[in-house]
Amino acid sequence: QLQLKESGGGLVQAGGSLRLACTASGRPFNSRAMGWFRQSPGHAREFVAFIRWTGGTTYYTKSVEDRFTISRDNDKNTGYLQMSSLRLEDTAVYYCAAGQDSTWSGRYDTWGQGTQVTVSS
Repeated sequence: QLQLKESGGGLVQAGGSLRLACTASGRPFNSRAMGWFRQSPGHAREFVAFIRWTGGTTYYTKSVEDRFTISRDNDKNTGYLQMSSLRLEDTAVYYCAAGQDSTWSGRYDTWGQGTQVTVSS
């Protein structure tokens, strides 16, 4: 059974950078799209980015497309979300997920437990 675990979250000042990692275990990750979602208190979980299993196609929500970069290393069974120019509104729990390439969370059937990202002023 595929399991995902996020890492790399933490506290960062506005304008700073963080790189999140999503490590897969249990079975290969390389036939599935990987998505990143986030959820802040009082808000629904929202799509951030996805990358297809070949790594050649990526898609971002508009608010992050010039600041975040999604990537993956199938040999290492790991995906990444490089976040730059972080803003206060990027504060959230970030989740990685495996499934079909989509902006809809319902297309992903495996989720990590999340990692907290807090951006301070």
